[in-house]
Amino acid sequence: MNEQHLGSTLDDFLAEEGLLAEAEAVAWKRVVAYQISQLMREQNMTKAEMARRMQTSRAAVDRLLDPQNESATLITLEKAALVLGKRLQVALV
Repeated sequence: MNEQHLGSTLDDFLAEEGLLAEAEAVAWKRVVAYQISQLMREQNMTKAEMARRMQTSRAAVDRLLDPQNESATLITLEKAALVLGKRLQVALV
């Protein structure tokens, strides 16, 4: 058994391997995509309607809702939040 990481956390391991920031970014994108899709479902909003209200394309909404797609900008996320009656909060901690 490799004792180098014995007792360490997953975050410690990912940081040591230089993978923590990427893993956290992927996780946050998945959370945001899920939250947006849930809010759309609660408000009975289709992707086409979301795109119209955001003044963008349906393909852009598909990318926004794709948890694997990392191309969402802060402006796009803020537009989506506003359409859904929410605000986007970003903080450095």
